[in-house]
Amino acid sequence: MTGPSHPFSHRHLLGIESLAASDIVRLLDLGDTFLEISERAIKKVPTLRGRTVINLFLEASTRTRTSFEIAAKRLSADAINISGAASSTSKGETLFDTAKNLAAMRPDVIVIRHSSSGAAHQVARLVDAAVINAGDGTHEHPTQALLDASTIRHHKGRIEGLEIAIVGDIEHSRVARSNLFALTRLGARVRLCGPRTMMPVGIEHLVGEELRERVSVHDRLEGALEGADVVMMLRIQKERIGGVGLFPNTREYSRYFGLSPRTVAYAKPDAILMHPGPINRGVEMEPAVADGPRSVILEQVTRGLAIRMALLYLLGAGTTATAEA
Repeated sequence: MTGPSHPFSHRHLLGIESLAASDIVRLLDLGDTFLEISERAIKKVPTLRGRTVINLFLEASTRTRTSFEIAAKRLSADAINISGAASSTSKGETLFDTAKNLAAMRPDVIVIRHSSSGAAHQVARLVDAAVINAGDGTHEHPTQALLDASTIRHHKGRIEGLEIAIVGDIEHSRVARSNLFALTRLGARVRLCGPRTMMPVGIEHLVGEELRERVSVHDRLEGALEGADVVMMLRIQKERIGGVGLFPNTREYSRYFGLSPRTVAYAKPDAILMHPGPINRGVEMEPAVADGPRSVILEQVTRGLAIRMALLYLLGAGTTATAEA
């Protein structure tokens, strides 16, 4: 397996909004090629030997942080992991100073997760390393959208023309925003569904006038699921909502916006069911659905690793690297 014939045109991955459809497809295609490495007995290639990847996670994460660490190690890069509690930000150091100090150590890639929107963009302006946004506030989570698109394309054979329902806390979800950009650009029609108190006003305009007809907003779950090819459920972002009461209680939320064997029947019989994790079982999804035959949640995790390997490959080495057998 050899590298791409021409360099990736982006120095960083800060969001899906700046990517063209061709960029997204290229990342999906390359991610597919990296899936095979994880099936080998020796799950390692020398592609990024001698490169350094810093995973700067200043917000809690399990799947994203672990998959970036494993992705770097399977490509033979040196992975350095820094959490919020273990960093000097816990002592009052600013993100500016953290970024400049890390840059002084000459890493090749910095992967950052931060609770503030725009943090990844700020770091990218301060360092020479390639920067990958692993989630910034309520702004974007680009690698999640890429792994979601990869999973959908694998099961459906395409993304263009699909009806995809995204249900839950749209207002505070960076996953919803990144998926909205990615899926509409690839030709899907996206239905956004959630309580009115958790739906940003005018979110359908976010994708621009040329794609607006591909986005619809719903405040009833049944209508959003009717005939859907893909159902993507989202977690209530309690850490971003704070003490504001946007719905009476989780029991009532689950009754009207939770995915159950009854409500999933509104989607197509072959619809796949997704969730970016972590799942609040019994709130946005009942266990019978989350663990059912149509759930592809664990496959999302598997494909997330491959997508992140592809990104580290492109941004960490470009055409200088060869993924050797």
